[in-house]
Amino acid sequence: MAEPATLKLEGALTLHTVAAHLERPLPDGDFTIDLGGIAQADSAALALLLAWLRRAKARGSQVALRALPEPLRALAETYGIAPLLPPPAT
Repeated sequence: MAEPATLKLEGALTLHTVAAHLERPLPDGDFTIDLGGIAQADSAALALLLAWLRRAKARGSQVALRALPEPLRALAETYGIAPLLPPPAT
């Protein structure tokens, strides 16, 4: 069985940069979103992740997260949306 594809994100993922990623093609099938290269993120990053999760779910794909930055995880907790995020990649 093939390893799921990985979508790597790097740099800033903020209100000023997220729009460039919104319509980004997602990998076919199941995939992992690797946030290890994110240097800065805000609530727009969470909106992007939720939009991608909706797209993936609509086509029946499973998504895992890798290296979710602690400030982003804490923000998801604050907004009460942490349960909507997929489990960490193993």
